[in-house]
Amino acid sequence: MGSDEDIDELKTKRLCYQCVGEQYLMTEMRRKGKRGKCSYCGRSIRSYTIEEIAESVETAFEQHFRRTSDEPNYWQQSMHSDPESTYDWDRDGEPVVWAIENAAEIPEQAAQDIQAILEDKHGDLEAAKMGEETEFSSESYYEEKDPSDHTWQENWRYFGRSLKTEARFFSRSAATYLASIFNAIDKMSTTDGRPLVVDAGPQTALTEVFRARVFQSDERLLEAISRPDHHIGSPPAILAVAGRMNAHGISVFYGASSPDVALAEVRPPVGSQVTVGRFDIVRPLRLLDLTTLSTVTEDGSIFDPGWAARLDRATFLRSLSQHITKPVMPDDEAFEYLSTQAIADFLATENVPLLDGIVFPSVQVAGDGLNVVLFHKGARVEAMEIPAGTEINAQTGSMNEDGWEVDYWVSEQVLPKEKKKDEQDEGFAETAFVGGEWRAHDADIRDTTLRIDIESVKVHIVRSVQFQCETHDVSRYRREKRNTKF
Repeated sequence: MGSDEDIDELKTKRLCYQCVGEQYLMTEMRRKGKRGKCSYCGRSIRSYTIEEIAESVETAFEQHFRRTSDEPNYWQQSMHSDPESTYDWDRDGEPVVWAIENAAEIPEQAAQDIQAILEDKHGDLEAAKMGEETEFSSESYYEEKDPSDHTWQENWRYFGRSLKTEARFFSRSAATYLASIFNAIDKMSTTDGRPLVVDAGPQTALTEVFRARVFQSDERLLEAISRPDHHIGSPPAILAVAGRMNAHGISVFYGASSPDVALAEVRPPVGSQVTVGRFDIVRPLRLLDLTTLSTVTEDGSIFDPGWAARLDRATFLRSLSQHITKPVMPDDEAFEYLSTQAIADFLATENVPLLDGIVFPSVQVAGDGLNVVLFHKGARVEAMEIPAGTEINAQTGSMNEDGWEVDYWVSEQVLPKEKKKDEQDEGFAETAFVGGEWRAHDADIRDTTLRIDIESVKVHIVRSVQFQCETHDVSRYRREKRNTKF
């Protein structure tokens, strides 16, 4: 350490923005610096004092660098001491002056002055007497450290526990936590430039989704193929059971990227019948694409005080998809789905920006299979155009001379035009007897999002189910007990 007078003199030296190569720091100095003569190049332009730059370097190093050990660890010491080993220990990192010079892209003399100021600030007489190295010591070495999501992971675990055991419906802490994760997520991207929030709907890459429903009786199946808009689309609230992305009574649309994925996701039992239909997305939607999270990145500068927090957030986001899509056993669904249900509600109603749904990888199909869940506001299916008074009949097959022949069909018998006009004049337009049930005038005020393609509806009869398993042997041992004397 130099004398106090020497350090005070160093602090007053100035460094101009043109002597700085690091873009963020240079831009900040050009915008906020005061005009003065640079102590290193002689230009009289906007500049910072070396003390001001030292403060920025100190913050940057606290957030993004670590001082390496000045002694080898146990393994390194063993290798170094082995007479037959050619291992030669070198301290990790680079000398502190080089680290400062390279990080800020400044002249070596400026880096030396900054190091001297910071060494004086962090110097400790007692440590010096004991030969202990302190921060920014002239003999110290530094290396960049990886971002850490430890705090984020701890908060995620607390978030899950709080929903299960503390406050489920009005948790301000949960809302604040989710905002810290998802707000402005549409501004983020992956290492290869893909956005985390994608567009769906007309003239996008995602224009259609498939949905399946399992039936164990012909009666229910016939209702479904008669009115697939009602029975294959998202269920009414009274029939909406809790799922990964919805609480009980909240109707959402669970779809898939292909018929095979839709079929696998409903996990049909052998002997059941499964209807699968294609739904066209008829209006623009914005969806969070969880498949992109594993490669999310945050560009920035170590001299931006907020970059470290954003890096830690990005590190956590890379693991978030696994948290959200992890397989859950049926007995655990009531509790284990609470976190993902809260996320869905938050993204739909509170987040900035508001989102319409989530794209996430299928846990039932290996490979590129995708699930698409559309939140309640984006789950309305357009009603089929069925004239009032229409009678709908459906069958699963018929008997012929060779026995029962499977043949799924639907017929519609409409009223003659004159009859329909008379009924409309009498006020029958408000209700209709469709598919064996009265339906009242639709009071749903949500925008229509989906349209069933009735020609796409197919029925799959499940004959067998195949599993992909990882098989392990079970070892078994037997040995004679031994009496142990104490």
